[in-house]
Amino acid sequence: MNKETVIVLDFGGQYNQLIARRVRECNVYCEILPYTVPIERIKELQPAGIIFTGGPNSVYDESSPHYTPEIFKLGVPILGICYGCQLMAYSLGGNVVSATDDAVSEYGKTVTRYDNNNLLFKDIPAEGISWMSHRDYINAVPEGFVISATTDNCPVAAMADKERRLYGVQFHPEVNHTENGKDMIRSFLYNVCGCKGEWKMESFIDTTVAQIREQVGDKGVVLGLSGGVDSSVAAALISKAIGKQLTCVFVDQGLMRKDEGDFVEQTFTKLFDMNFVRINCQEEFLSKLKGVSDPEEKRKIIGTEFYNVFWNKIRESYGSGFFAQGTIYPDRIESGKGDAAKIKTHHNQVGVPKDIQFDDIIEPLKDLFKDEVRAVGEKLGLPHDLVWRQPFPGPGLGVRVIGEVTAEKVRILQEADAILRDEMAQCGYDKEMSQFFAVLPGVRTVGVMGDSRTYSELVAIRAVTTDDFMTADWAKIPYEILGRVSNRIINEVSHVNRVVYDITSKPPGTVEWE
Repeated sequence: MNKETVIVLDFGGQYNQLIARRVRECNVYCEILPYTVPIERIKELQPAGIIFTGGPNSVYDESSPHYTPEIFKLGVPILGICYGCQLMAYSLGGNVVSATDDAVSEYGKTVTRYDNNNLLFKDIPAEGISWMSHRDYINAVPEGFVISATTDNCPVAAMADKERRLYGVQFHPEVNHTENGKDMIRSFLYNVCGCKGEWKMESFIDTTVAQIREQVGDKGVVLGLSGGVDSSVAAALISKAIGKQLTCVFVDQGLMRKDEGDFVEQTFTKLFDMNFVRINCQEEFLSKLKGVSDPEEKRKIIGTEFYNVFWNKIRESYGSGFFAQGTIYPDRIESGKGDAAKIKTHHNQVGVPKDIQFDDIIEPLKDLFKDEVRAVGEKLGLPHDLVWRQPFPGPGLGVRVIGEVTAEKVRILQEADAILRDEMAQCGYDKEMSQFFAVLPGVRTVGVMGDSRTYSELVAIRAVTTDDFMTADWAKIPYEILGRVSNRIINEVSHVNRVVYDITSKPPGTVEWE
């Protein structure tokens, strides 16, 4: 597909991915690049537009992220957001200063007045709420610019040079707190950059299927299928392209949720034309974990054993052709923070052993965000429960069983977790929560059941709501729902006599217990 591309140039802002997602929601493809990227690379991409992100620094500090002023001479429309707006002003001869008595710092929702002659604001009300987060401010715009928005305390809440198609906003239009912010971004893309909105999932699927067929030819493809969203959608997409030429290897280490292994197998053997290989190896994993209680050691053992089981199977029969994995765009984004921009190591990016030689690696989802991956999965006919599967730790229940992991503890946790999920689904609360699950803390408590004293396991329930998982609030589940969950777990799961609810937010806690 001949993609019209917008570049999000990252200066260390916390909303870089959110900006990119807002652009793609307008059906325009974009890529996030660090501020260290050479301008030659930007020229090669021939972008329809460029967006400068925010950032925590001050532009007049020589150690802060800057970019060559040559970028303003490319003739490409540019939108600067927060720090990006200040950088545009500073680089082109304007003046940026720290807040003094003449202007105070602004944080949070701020009443903002817009000039509707500005293309960004022409279709929105002349006054509204914007989300501000700044101490520095622009007190003189560069030559050729006009002020296009103000607040009571910010003399330049937005500025524009219509002739050079350069626009800057001090606030954050990408966050939901800014009224009509999405419309402002859309106006920049369509009214300023002239985008047509060609980035659609239907086009992506058709184009990617054709590319996979051309690349693979008559050879085979091997994919490690975890049952998670990313690898499942990658499998469905590759299967649509090459059918039986795809072999999915599913390592069931026995640490998944109740019946999840069977669900994965049934999904991919019934709905898709592929070779499905399931390796059941709970006993091997549990033997490796015997006597181990340290969470980091458990993670290392589970990861190493998974790696060994998977690649030993590949060595037996499948070590040729192509290797596929479910890498998605956030897995490989370079960060604009710090002086050394590096790509993070991620579980979706697997190192191939040196003794196994594939022709190439296929990553059909490498340009997509998670919400886009889910959209592809739905269009490919994957079950809703799989496409909208909640985040699940790589080591599975191995890190939701606190302490040593045994078959009996896994069974108890699977049964308790299944009851929680069933009750949440029945009342519709599964759609309200970002994540919820049961934990087996390894604590035994005294109880009374059937007029007899018991000394059995305690089960903890964890449920959170969050937008980004960087912070999270504990979910305010109604008492009657928690009561039903507790009663069912105690009555239906043997060796459990107490249920507690975790009401810790993140921070100070984390979403997972270990």
